[in-house]
Amino acid sequence: MPSHGAASSPVPHGAQLDAAGARTPLYTAEFAADPYRVYRALRERYGALAPVELAPGVPATLVIGYQTARRILNDPDHFPADPRIWQRDIPGDCPVLPLMEWRPNAFRSAGAEHARYRVPTVEALNAFDLFSLHGAIEKISAQLINAFCETGSAELISQYAYPLTFEVVNTMLGCPAEIGRRAADAMAAIFDGSDTDRADAMLVAALGDLIALKRKEPGNDITSRLLRHPVGLDDAEMNSQLVSFYGAGIEPLQNLIVNTLRMLMTDQRFAGGLLGGSLTTRAALDEVLFTDPPLSNLCTTFPRQPILIDGYWLAANQPVVIGIAACNNDPANGAGDYLDNNSHLSWSTGPHACPARSVAYLVAQDAIDQLVDALPEMRLAAPADLTWRPGPFHRALSALPVTFPPSPPLPQG
Repeated sequence: MPSHGAASSPVPHGAQLDAAGARTPLYTAEFAADPYRVYRALRERYGALAPVELAPGVPATLVIGYQTARRILNDPDHFPADPRIWQRDIPGDCPVLPLMEWRPNAFRSAGAEHARYRVPTVEALNAFDLFSLHGAIEKISAQLINAFCETGSAELISQYAYPLTFEVVNTMLGCPAEIGRRAADAMAAIFDGSDTDRADAMLVAALGDLIALKRKEPGNDITSRLLRHPVGLDDAEMNSQLVSFYGAGIEPLQNLIVNTLRMLMTDQRFAGGLLGGSLTTRAALDEVLFTDPPLSNLCTTFPRQPILIDGYWLAANQPVVIGIAACNNDPANGAGDYLDNNSHLSWSTGPHACPARSVAYLVAQDAIDQLVDALPEMRLAAPADLTWRPGPFHRALSALPVTFPPSPPLPQG
């Protein structure tokens, strides 16, 4: 059996991780309130790998060591992303199943299957006109800001970040608002672990309607490009590609925008608030991606066979989840200069690295800049009352209420 690195944990070499102690649940409100305290305690007790529960009765290994995570993510032969053997024993109503189950897309495949699905996705993204996307974001953001700028207060998730990312993803996919809203609502419920069996069915049905529409009425959009690609994706494969776009394009991007806005309004390094800050929006985004990423735990792999890594035996076909936030903040990583520092794992690395990084940067930076330019005196309405949504995978505020001097509407072309 291959061994990856020397033991770094305070337990006997070659121990079973299950035997090291009780599993820590990642789905509770207590965990959501302060996950970094939990990561520190796990690191002190276990080292680079820790036993956790993703949902009641769903055990997993959480990777909290940066170098260990990079080795796993760059070793798809021993750590493939295909969960099909694991999910045989998982009940259909398991709340984390929709985010972990096998689908015929690049995120949940390995080897030749992975290449079949990743190539058309990358090519469809690369063909998208980022200049036109910038114009679309400017138009969408102005409409949203004008709906609340004269009132002196807003809730930035429901009134700005969510509808903006929703509209942007629909624009890129050529998706009508009604279909897109069904897909987005279903994906939000899946991330929250709320009635996920029903939400998954809603998601598949909504995307099925989009595929049928685009087969009849193709356009200059990502869905149509995927349908035209010579690899010849069938409807089930198409549906799964679109799940990836909605899964990565709305909830995580919304949370990246919101978490960055929160930093801009609370961190004194951003200069007396939003008025003439000494650090840029891009600097804030890069730091959030390091220190408080919108997807805190993901990039799940399933070892093909029992494997010894960092002093622990990991069981075959059981989930090994990359703790993105914990690894980024691993003291051994030593990150301190965040700007343009791509050593964090928030875009993943290796064969499953995010292909939409440049698009995500553009959307988040434009969305934040438009809002900050329009309302430079914006402040948190109740900083002490911010709460985080429970869930093992995301880092997401429940709401972000702000106040500001009432401002006139922005001009619209």
